[in-house]
Amino acid sequence: MKTLGALMKRNIKLFFKDKALFFTSLITPLILLVLYSTFLAKVYRESFEQFMPAGTPDSLVKATVGGQLFSSLLAVCCVTVAFCSNMLMVTDKVNGARNDFLISPVKRSVIAVSYYLSSVFSTLIICLVATGACMIYVASVGWYMRAADVFLVLLDVLLLVLFGTGLSSVINFFLSSQGQISAVGTAISAGYGFICGAYMPISMFGKGLGHVLSFLPGTYGTSLVRNHTLAGVFAEMQSLGWSDEVLVGIRDSVDCNLYFFGHAVSVGAMYGILCVTVALLIGVYVLLHMFWGKRKTVLRGKKSK
Repeated sequence: MKTLGALMKRNIKLFFKDKALFFTSLITPLILLVLYSTFLAKVYRESFEQFMPAGTPDSLVKATVGGQLFSSLLAVCCVTVAFCSNMLMVTDKVNGARNDFLISPVKRSVIAVSYYLSSVFSTLIICLVATGACMIYVASVGWYMRAADVFLVLLDVLLLVLFGTGLSSVINFFLSSQGQISAVGTAISAGYGFICGAYMPISMFGKGLGHVLSFLPGTYGTSLVRNHTLAGVFAEMQSLGWSDEVLVGIRDSVDCNLYFFGHAVSVGAMYGILCVTVALLIGVYVLLHMFWGKRKTVLRGKKSK
């Protein structure tokens, strides 16, 4: 445990020591919040107004839009920021530090877990700052979130950070240069928001593409955050006497209700899918460190002979 703690401390220090990388990771979610509220808010509002009865309080409309923006931002940032904070693993390959670790008596599994946990810690700090900024934004347009909703949103952020770090760890394991990770990071930043339903709800895609995206765990992570950022809004709509048909229509339109080949997916099932995916990603990542590295070492030894 002491060795794991020392490696984690070293990795976290190096991440925060790189001021450019840290501030870029920190500022990016805040910039996205400004861009989302500027450009996506109008699109979301027009989408909601199709379902909302006449005379709906403007604060409720704004709160609905704010909740969707909130969930979209967090769903994307928890994954994309993880790729930034996980660059250290590739950097250590480039500068030879990882080779020094491998010839030391430290177990490969400990090295793998230290990279993962330190990236989780760094990513979580940045995502919690982004969560705070989003809550300030929602409070400014219309606050309907309850204490339980805030707690569940924080739980969702933690799970998404674990998922994003696991995904980035597996992908980054195969990268060996800064150019490669920059290319992968750019691709993830540009495309992940679409395939997880953050920018455009899955309900707006075609039926075939919707079925394909229903296999991706990130889709359920987005839906979890959206369910909890909008739970208070839906409770207020229900108290105003809105019909179940209208509420179901709104929930379907923003992916609070997800369907797997026509079958509704419960919130509990979404948590299960995300937790199982996190466990699988961590398992695959640790096994890669333990066996892939050994295989490459054996191959190098055979070539030298």
